[in-house]
Order: sequence, then structure tokens, then C-alpha cells
Amino acid sequence: MIAKHAQEIEPFIVMEVMERAHELEAKGERLIHLEVGEPDFPTPVCIQEAATKALADQMTHYTHSLGVLPLREAIAEHYHAKYGVRVSPDRILVTAGTSPAMWMVFAALLEQGDQVILSDPHYACYPNFVKFCGGETVCVDVLEEDGFQFRPEEVKTRISPRTKAILINSPANPTGTLLSAERMAALAALGPLVLSDEIYHGLVYEGREHSVLEFTDRAVVFNGFSKAFAMTGWRLGYVIVPPEMVRPLQKMHQNFFISANAFVQAAGVAALREALPDSERMRRSYDERRRFLVPGLRRLGFGIASEPNGAFYVFANAKRFSADSYAFAFELLERAKVCVAPGIGFGKNGEGYLRFSYANSLENLAEALRRLEQYLAGR
Repeated sequence: MIAKHAQEIEPFIVMEVMERAHELEAKGERLIHLEVGEPDFPTPVCIQEAATKALADQMTHYTHSLGVLPLREAIAEHYHAKYGVRVSPDRILVTAGTSPAMWMVFAALLEQGDQVILSDPHYACYPNFVKFCGGETVCVDVLEEDGFQFRPEEVKTRISPRTKAILINSPANPTGTLLSAERMAALAALGPLVLSDEIYHGLVYEGREHSVLEFTDRAVVFNGFSKAFAMTGWRLGYVIVPPEMVRPLQKMHQNFFISANAFVQAAGVAALREALPDSERMRRSYDERRRFLVPGLRRLGFGIASEPNGAFYVFANAKRFSADSYAFAFELLERAKVCVAPGIGFGKNGEGYLRFSYANSLENLAEALRRLEQYLAGR
């Protein structure tokens, strides 16, 4: 009675770790959460105030299906100021989080059996979007010793007549690494449409993030406000697309979602025009935590050949402790009371790794390292 594509969708393993953690916490356990990629900071006050004012001004009705023009203009201005690229507000579609944008783009692009090239490891939900929309994923291994970066020459060998797109994510989840400008340009030159998930832009600690739009107009950009502005629960994202994709996506949005929340869009304008100093303070704090956690994990015996330089994740090699990252993650949850994400949830090439999120306080990171050290010493 349930459709096959709904039955076959893979679970989001990180959420399963978190849900088990909540069961233990309900029994009085105190756990340290390093499994979920969610900022621990409050949303900046200027953003909250903009939403409050929008509500007071009765901004509570449907908006234009593409999103309110002031927000689309602010996004276009942001991309010009940061990356030097000019994007018409008419090419921007505002959505209730970035995930609906991904679903609509894949639904618009893919016929049954069309292929999308992904890195392995990759964000856990990417294959589910592709498969749910009738497509197939073609995974290209990215290696720890190469900074988990796509090798354009390897990607080129995997392109076929069925390839509709190459999906990139820089800074990347789960690895926290940046794709170099040279490799991004080479990927953009391969021919297929490039889909660039730029949700962790603004959270870079070494080097500089690049938008794919610096190298080609034949691209789709996913972005949003959840990570850099600590707005996960506000559900506000957007997608920048080539002109020919605007109308099909707009019709899909009209039918399936109508529009993003009105007053939340007002908050997005404030984020881009007023909250960049707040975002920068959060970035500096994440960097301090990164520089604390990486050597701490190495001291405990976890392998980190390539230091993360973006997002808020460390993808640590745990093969000396276990070849089964799923079982090991739940072991650490139950025994050490530290929640981490198993690498297998991010693709077969992630097996043997654990993802640690440093979107948590220095005090909690220190306590997590203490608990891990104590548990691993007696294991």
C-alpha cells in the first residue's frame, strides 16, 4: 500500500543517534551532543527584531511565489559583494529552508534513470533526493589524503550520456573541507550542469570559499540562512538558477509550497544587511573550537590527515578503534555518553570514520574529550 520509493528511502542516521540520545536524556543521563550540525548560538537580535516588526506590521500573508523582492535583491547584492558575480533577483527563488529547493531542482531536472554525480562521502540526504525523483547517483570516491576533494579527472571518467548534473558542496558536510578554486573551475568546464550547495559559506577559517557562479553561469546554487546566521528553525533558504529553470520551479513552488513564510523573509533581509558582524563573531568562535578539538582528537588516537577548514565538522578516522562506525557511534553514545555521527551515514567511503560537530561550547568539547579518553583507555 505504501509506494516503493517511500518504502526504500534510507533513514537519516544522524537523527537516529539523536533520537536515542533523547531517550537516554529522558531517563536523566547527561550527554554531550556532537552529532548534529546545528549552531548552538541564538539567532542574532537584529534578525529577531526584524521578524517581530514584520509580525506587528501584519506581514502574515502569502508572498510572491519567488519570494519578496527586498530579500531577493539582498541576496543578489550579497553575491555581488562577496563573489563579484551579478545575479538578477529574477533568478532567485526563496524557499522554506534549502531542502525544498533541492527537491524541486531534482524533480525538475531528472527523468527516470538520469544520473547525478556525487562525492563519497557526501551529505547523507543527497542520494535520497536524487532517487526519490527517479534519478540514479554515481559516486566518486574522495580521499582523506587529498583533503576529501573531487578530482576533476576522475569525475570526467564517470560522465555518461545519462549524466544530468555534478553536485558539489564546499565547505563540505561531513568533511569540513574546501574545494579549491582550480578544481571547482575544472569541474565547471566538464559540461554537465553543476549544482553547488553553498549552505556553509560564511563559515571558513583558512583560505576563501568560492561560489560556482564565479566560474560558470551554467549552475544552480543552493544556499540559506540556517548555518551562518544560526537560523535552523526559521526554515529559510533559496536557490539561484539559470533563467530557463525559473518558470518551471516557480510553478512547482506555487503548487506544492505556495511561498516561504512572509515574516521570516523579512528576517532574512535583516540577516544579510545587518547581521554579518554577528555571523563573523560566530565564525571566530567556531574557529577557536576547531583549533581546540582537532588536536584533542588526535591526542586520543583519531586520524585527521587533512584538517577541516570550513563548516563546523571534523571527519575523523576511527579505524584503529572499529571498522563499524555505526556500532562504534552507538557504543560511544551508550558508554561514554558522547553523541557523534557514524561515517557510514555519509556513504560507503565514510565507513570507519566519525563526524564530530564543534557547534558546541568549549566547555562541552573539553568534557567530551575527557569522557572519550576515559572510556577508550578502559575499552
